[in-house]
This record gives sequence, structure tokens and C-alpha cells, in this order.
Amino acid sequence: MASFVLAVFFLIVTPGPGVLSLAGVGSAFGYSHGLRYLAGLFVGTNLVCLAVISGLAALVLAEPGIRVVLTMASAAYLLWLACRIALAGTRIAFIEQPSAPGIRGGILLQAVNPKAYVVNTTLFSGFAFMAEHPILEIGIKLLLLNVLWLAIHVAWLCAGVTVRRMNLPETWQRGINIGMAAAMVAVVALAALAPQG
Repeated sequence: MASFVLAVFFLIVTPGPGVLSLAGVGSAFGYSHGLRYLAGLFVGTNLVCLAVISGLAALVLAEPGIRVVLTMASAAYLLWLACRIALAGTRIAFIEQPSAPGIRGGILLQAVNPKAYVVNTTLFSGFAFMAEHPILEIGIKLLLLNVLWLAIHVAWLCAGVTVRRMNLPETWQRGINIGMAAAMVAVVALAALAPQG
């Protein structure tokens, strides 16, 4: 179970579309709008969990051609996002939002967020710790995942609200951007190296 918790932490804490957009909403619109968007992301991520657990996601991805196209598109999107972050220069590269997205925006983002599917497939298809009680194991995994997911996402929201108020040196800002970009590349590598079967 400890390896599952560590995997949840490292897979969720790495910046992806969800946490970066949440930090952007927090920095642009504050806690009130950020919490509404967070609620949508939470509902969306649990819908992705249900799609993975029920096999619906696997059914859609069972066709090798569809899987290859979606994997390549997801990897390309994540690499594009990593480049966008790394090349942001001395500005913290949270994703800008023209208007405050609400609950629906969060749900829709998670529905198309390739990282959400990769993370949930990795977590629910591996890390067996109660093989004799699979339903109980899924319930415990969902509980642990949601607790850690909320804590990590609230931290990203807080970071978005506070980091732009800080007067960080340019070298620190560049370092933050490069670190976020490296984490995105690691997510792409995890997705590419995940067993396809």
C-alpha cells in the first residue's frame, strides 16, 4: 500500500493540465473561482476513475489504431505544454485563462486530460495489495487517491494565488519553469513506457 501512496503522490504532484490550469485560475481570479474550478476537476477526475475501473476506457482503447493515435496526441500535447512552460522565460508559466472557468470547465478538462487517464490506469491496474478482495482494494484506492488528490490540488491552488504576489528573482522563476517542464517530460515518458495491453 505504501508504494501505491507514493505512486499517487508523484503521479499527481507533477504538473499536468489540471494542476497548471487550477494554479492559473487561482492566480488570475482568486480562491472563490479557484474552488469552483477545483470542484469540477474533482468530479471530472472521479468520472475518469470510474471509466478506468469499469473498463470503459479500456474498451475505447482496445482498438490498436485508436490507442496509438490517442497516445501520440496525448504525448504531443504534454510535450507542447512542457515546451510552453520551459520557454516562458522569467515569468512563472501557469496557464492563463481569459475568464474564470467553473465546475463544468473542470469536468470538461478532466474528460480530455490525457494525464488523468494515464495516472488512473497506472494506479488501478497495478499496485495490488488486496488481491483476494478486489472490490475492497478499489474502494481503499479511491479513498486514498481522493484524499491525496485534494491535498495536492489545494496546494497548487494556494501556490497560484500566492506565487504571483511574490517578487522572485528571475533565475528562480526560470528554475521553476524548467522544473515544471522536466516534470511534464517525465509524465510523457511514464505514458510512453507504460505497458500497452
